[in-house]
Amino acid sequence: MTKKKISIGSWAYAFLDTPIGLPETVKKLSELKYDGISMGGFEPHASPKLYDTDEKRAELAKLLSDNGLEVADYAVDLWSVDAVQDPDAWIALFKESSDFAKKMGWNTIRVDTGSKNVAVPDGMTYEQVRDLVVQNFKTIAQYAANNGQQVVWEFEPGFIINEPKYIVEVYDRVQEPNFSILFDTCHGYMAAKGANHIEPSPLDGGILEFIKMLKGKIGFVHVIDSDGTLNRDNTSTHSPFGQGSIDFGEVIPALIDAGYTGDWWAVDLCECPDAWEETAACKAFVDKFNE
Repeated sequence: MTKKKISIGSWAYAFLDTPIGLPETVKKLSELKYDGISMGGFEPHASPKLYDTDEKRAELAKLLSDNGLEVADYAVDLWSVDAVQDPDAWIALFKESSDFAKKMGWNTIRVDTGSKNVAVPDGMTYEQVRDLVVQNFKTIAQYAANNGQQVVWEFEPGFIINEPKYIVEVYDRVQEPNFSILFDTCHGYMAAKGANHIEPSPLDGGILEFIKMLKGKIGFVHVIDSDGTLNRDNTSTHSPFGQGSIDFGEVIPALIDAGYTGDWWAVDLCECPDAWEETAACKAFVDKFNE
């Protein structure tokens, strides 16, 4: 296996009760010898609204360069709009973030289905919801392609369409060459268990069966443990490594066997209250994936 670089999601620190700013975050990751940062587009981090001039964007680029960090992926902030209820506004927000990422030279953009409602909206069928999400994804993937970018879809129990069979269906229907699945090990574990499924369909083979279903479809990977619970926001609890039930000795080889050839293992401590304190231990744990 080719050695992969290691990043960590900056959003974990932006979402703390007392957020930690981007300069302090970048310096800590550099000191811990992370190769890169998975950049959050959420305030107070790399929001297009905060970095709205060439001078500010140059300062951000210099901060990263001075600390030797690449940007592995960019999680765009689209959560102010429901993509199912108002797809045009959601797509417009995506385009703004895609243009910002192009100016920064960031080429992998993380999205979700854009609707935290995990029930079928009134007046729609679940099939119609999936149809709309496919069209949304096709539209943003085509726009991102013109900006030289990849779009990776992070499914999770907190957003609509999280059944493994429908994740595969949506991916297969989008059919854009720059669109792929972002497999977060925590969300993959919970999706395979049946968490928040509109049409309950847990997998007997758990996360390993799910990974096999996604062979050739995974373009990026977030790694973190799962204790099998949902958090206060009704999505997967991101447990620090060793505090959950995922067997990474099986999952990492399975991801490689499923054709994941990306350059990164990206740690995701989203909504972990101890994220700052766990950052060093996460680096040490993921380093072992490359041994």
